[in-house]
Amino acid sequence: MFSDAFKSALASARRAQALMCSDLLRIALPNRCALCGNLSQHRVCGACDTAPAETFGRRCPCCAATLESGANLAQLCGACLAAPPAFDATLVFADYAEPFDTLAQALKFSGQAGLGRWFADKLARQAMAADLKPDLLIPVPLSAQRLALRGYNQSWEIARPLARHLHVATGATYLRRLRDTQPQTEINDAQQRRHNVRGAFAIDARRAPSLAGLHVGLVDDVMTSGATLAEIARLLKRAGVARVSNLVALRTPSPQARLQQARSAIRTH
Repeated sequence: MFSDAFKSALASARRAQALMCSDLLRIALPNRCALCGNLSQHRVCGACDTAPAETFGRRCPCCAATLESGANLAQLCGACLAAPPAFDATLVFADYAEPFDTLAQALKFSGQAGLGRWFADKLARQAMAADLKPDLLIPVPLSAQRLALRGYNQSWEIARPLARHLHVATGATYLRRLRDTQPQTEINDAQQRRHNVRGAFAIDARRAPSLAGLHVGLVDDVMTSGATLAEIARLLKRAGVARVSNLVALRTPSPQARLQQARSAIRTH
């Protein structure tokens, strides 16, 4: 069995190698925009980069679920009213849907760690517009096994440049993932999702005292039900954190929101 320190060092080496190869290929070979496929010197071309994100309506200020038309902007969704999560707010760039879902998949599964900077730039603009500035950004951690296999944590690839944009502190060692969990996307039942991540995380004992009274921003690539973020927020609040805000690249839309999207698409054609 390899130690966690060895696995972490191996992951860092793989991440550095992946980034170097990605940058060299981008310089040496013609690159295509990850969204439209046109030739571009960047991962996302200028036209796609400046195109507004379609977020399909207004969102719950707590969990970022799409609100029904006519709902008050300050109004929480039914789920947050019925069972308030441990986190206080959620900011997302867009829905986990075409075309941005392909970028998230490339960031997580195709070794394109540089896309984390693109998502960070988008999140930073929205955070500044919303006057959201946590004291500290913490990425959702991967298990040591998954980190060694992937070579990098996609949430950390977003958190680092996002922290630079917002001029706030960040660190990847405040939280540890104690065990691998079944991917939340494979679980449909909300209660089972909460059970899946219960006890899966821990706060580093050496870091815990420095968290008291802070506004912490949790950074992740995709938010599905919010169970993972709620579990981490619960631990942070227990450690004395005053406020927890989620900064997430993409939010999986609810079935109702997907139906609304489909109806909107039909009306525009």
